[in-house]
Amino acid sequence: MLSRQPEVLAGSPRRQEVCMRKYVPSILFLAILAIAITMACGSSPAPAYMLQSINLSPPTADAQGSPVQFTATGYFNQQPSPVRLVTAQWGACYQNQPTTAVAVSADGLAQCAAGAVGTYTVWTVAQRGGDNCGPAGSVPANPCGGVGECQVTGTALVRCP
Repeated sequence: MLSRQPEVLAGSPRRQEVCMRKYVPSILFLAILAIAITMACGSSPAPAYMLQSINLSPPTADAQGSPVQFTATGYFNQQPSPVRLVTAQWGACYQNQPTTAVAVSADGLAQCAAGAVGTYTVWTVAQRGGDNCGPAGSVPANPCGGVGECQVTGTALVRCP
């Protein structure tokens, strides 16, 4: 004798249960797929906040035996810009060579050494930023601040008596 399954009526709870078991996983998969595609296509990563240039102020100063305070202003590819730079490396050079005739502090205060005479370049260098630049604090590419691939340099002049 053959055993027959009872017929499932269209509106019966048993039929609804069978449909739910059969179609819910597919519906959930499609919903998750649609959300993932929407998020991937509808958004792009924000551009990195990157330093474009540095301006030193004053551009030229006469030390006249006193220290001179320089200020570095960074110009970026997006707001906020411009911004006063507080994490930059400072230094001085003479005719594109390192010098000890002018000392520049970490906050941009330049002081001519005793006996220093002439016009010297004061420089500051900061990391450009962005994904390809690696960690901050790299050594400048040359004695006058350099312009490595990931560095931006600003310069000014100081005259020593």
